[in-house]
Amino acid sequence: MQAIQLTHTPSASQSPPVASAPPVASAPPAASAPPLPAALVLLLATGAGLAVASLYYSQPMLGVLGAELGAAGRALGLVPTLTQLGYALGILVLAPLGDRYDRRRIILAKAAVLAAALLLAGAAHGIGALLVASLVTGLAATLAQDIVPAAATLAPEAHRGKVVGTVMTGLLLGILLSRVVSGFVAERFGWRAVFVAAAASIALLGAAMWRSLPRFAPTTQLSYAALLGSLAELWKRHGALRRATLAQGLLSVGFSAFWSTLAVMLHGAPFHLGSSVAGAFGLAGAAGAVAAPLAGRIADRRGPEGVIRMGAGLSAVAFAAMALSPLLSAHGRLWLLGASAVAFDLGIQAALVAHQTIVYGLEPGARSRVNAVLVVGMFVGMASGAALGSALFAQWGWLSVTALASSAAIGALLVRLWPATRKHDG
Repeated sequence: MQAIQLTHTPSASQSPPVASAPPVASAPPAASAPPLPAALVLLLATGAGLAVASLYYSQPMLGVLGAELGAAGRALGLVPTLTQLGYALGILVLAPLGDRYDRRRIILAKAAVLAAALLLAGAAHGIGALLVASLVTGLAATLAQDIVPAAATLAPEAHRGKVVGTVMTGLLLGILLSRVVSGFVAERFGWRAVFVAAAASIALLGAAMWRSLPRFAPTTQLSYAALLGSLAELWKRHGALRRATLAQGLLSVGFSAFWSTLAVMLHGAPFHLGSSVAGAFGLAGAAGAVAAPLAGRIADRRGPEGVIRMGAGLSAVAFAAMALSPLLSAHGRLWLLGASAVAFDLGIQAALVAHQTIVYGLEPGARSRVNAVLVVGMFVGMASGAALGSALFAQWGWLSVTALASSAAIGALLVRLWPATRKHDG
């Protein structure tokens, strides 16, 4: 792939890059900024998808892993847990570095570490090595959360929502297809081949990023401690960030409550279905992948607020509709669950893209940090939804889960309907 050159007019205090170095990315005036090259947008979307897919490759293979490595079920459960924990920790402590250092160098460094961690996982001969590799994989997979702010920085303001939506499509497809691909490859070539192929894909991605990405000028000179401390300052300063994080976190509560209890519900009466059927419901994520760029375009043209309210409202209706399932036959319930999953996934992903459009426009010099705040809020919502949903399902059954999910979505809608009190309370 040939390097994609981006035009840049240096400021008086910045020398033009030498001919052999990638150009420095900056935000040109909206009126004169051409759209990003399609090849670069595709590379960013692919990179986000491949990075986040690394979090999910292990999940369909846990049974095979346990048999070969001689690991018990509890130890095997730590594999996806440590991967997700590493990702959440990496977002909090590593993602803000994108504002302090050249984001291109961070992306390349994380790609190298991620490829090495996946190779370690593929070569593991004991559960201990696999657990270490899983934690490092989660930490390094946060390069997806460096790519999204990079896309927002490179995109001209008039096209930012569309570009971010397209990159989010790649990220969502990575989540959607990772389990399918890993299960298919593991069944035919073994689980180690999955990790080796994943490492090779990340290595190729790193090479393409090295050739195509421009350098990013740091936007702050804060020390690392001050950089992390500034997360709280950004939270206090921007009401729009607080509203976006709270609303998206509430939507994540419902999302996680549904997916954390679906397989258990389908396993019981009247369905008695296996995990493969529950996994097939994940294809509903395709709706969110399709919705992401469309939501971005609408946010560019008409503003993000309407997109968020539509997404939250659609999610609330979809969650509430599942309460009608006792009135239907078993076959009818499955159709209702599938339709509801498509609807709320579309609504939640549309709201996410619109929320990102808002927060990326708040403070261009802090895009990595505002993104970290938003994503950490989502993870808090997901963790809360999983815990509450599982407890409610065990105590009161599926209807209590739908009540939790629909209430959380209504709460998100109310947050967005509450009138802004300040200029930046978008």
